Amino acid sequence: MTFPALQPLADRAALFTALRQDALTAAADALGEHRWDADLTAGTLTFTANDDPSRRLVARAHLIATIAPGPRSLLWAWAHPQGDPQGVAGQLHAYGTQHGLTDLTTAEVPFPADASGDEEWIARAAHVVGGVAVELTGRSPYYSAPVGGGTRAVFLLDAPLPPLTVADAVIALPRILSGMALPDARTSVWDLARLAGWTLTWTDDAFSGATVTDASGSAVFRFDEQARIAGIESTLAAR
Repeated sequence: MTFPALQPLADRAALFTALRQDALTAAADALGEHRWDADLTAGTLTFTANDDPSRRLVARAHLIATIAPGPRSLLWAWAHPQGDPQGVAGQLHAYGTQHGLTDLTTAEVPFPADASGDEEWIARAAHVVGGVAVELTGRSPYYSAPVGGGTRAVFLLDAPLPPLTVADAVIALPRILSGMALPDARTSVWDLARLAGWTLTWTDDAFSGATVTDASGSAVFRFDEQARIAGIESTLAAR
């Protein structure tokens, strides 16, 4: 566990976040060997192919937070010297104010006392912060960038990626689900539909299944007795 008060928000968005991160990875990998560069003045993050600098993926980047091992703390962008108090990160502060979550309204949040605070822990914490930002703003994907000295910066990206469709999700989810555990699969499916802009209908009063639909087709998520995803059945439109 990294920041316990924030984890439930990241968990809620886990399916949508994983699918959007997968799409970003695929787009960046299409460049082949590449590098990334952040320009905080211009507000951009750029992935550039090493063998052909003209091949680039440029995204509008919104700084959300930095996580640093020295002070052992998370610093929200709305309080960061290079952040924007009125920027996207301010939506997290507003949510924290509305719901009484002090980890979202405290400018600099210390690591939990039992946190190792090492590189691996900070990387996990950055993914939690990214998931929280996706959940509370609806923007995606995010990028966790090492910026030196063990510190990571978390950016939300307005990237040139197509919207997530049911058809895209049905293709990617078996692979993605094999590598993740969902604390609350029903809520994650519901939130996936909400964030993706799909229509969701529960199959019965026991919530044993959920049907999600968009222009690309529909899919039925089946849940077992432990409320885990037991299967996905799809009917997709012809492409």
